Amino acid sequence: MNRISLVNATHDLILDILHLGDIAIDATVGNGHDTLFLAEQVGPCGHVYGFDIQQAAIDSTLEKFRQAHSPECLTLIHASHADMDERLPAYHHGKVRAIMFNLGYLPGGDKNVITQTDSTLKALTVASRILTVNGIITLLAYPGHPGGDTETGQVKHWCEQLDTEQFKVNTIYSSEHKDSAPRLFVIRKLR
Repeated sequence: MNRISLVNATHDLILDILHLGDIAIDATVGNGHDTLFLAEQVGPCGHVYGFDIQQAAIDSTLEKFRQAHSPECLTLIHASHADMDERLPAYHHGKVRAIMFNLGYLPGGDKNVITQTDSTLKALTVASRILTVNGIITLLAYPGHPGGDTETGQVKHWCEQLDTEQFKVNTIYSSEHKDSAPRLFVIRKLR
């Protein structure tokens, strides 16, 4: 089986759903690549909210954004993704079209600072509530680093507990279907 780019697969899925004027969230800003992608899709009349616990990630993303876009459509929040519902304006609850998660650690940053299972599960629960009908949550998980296997397993379990009449979940692997392979969880809200 050929290895596929899960980042590209994620972007392709979101391209079909996210449109000009929509609201989107990058739940793990990291180096800002997904944040910029989301901003390109929603345009200046939409809005992207980005969350990260590392100030370096916020600063790097803001700098990239200033070079490419108008900052009026972006709000970066130095906080855990678990706090999305508290930090996102109430008038956007139930109207978010796409929420992206990219778990693990900040590429080029301290590999000891990783996403934590408890906050990720809380963030997913919040995301499932604030997502609009026909919206999408994408979550890239990496079981190959310390702590990543536990987090990936718990995310899988969380997905399996969703109401199948309200949500549809698919899992895409980067290569062979094996426990250590990175994977993309795709959660669509049906109603």
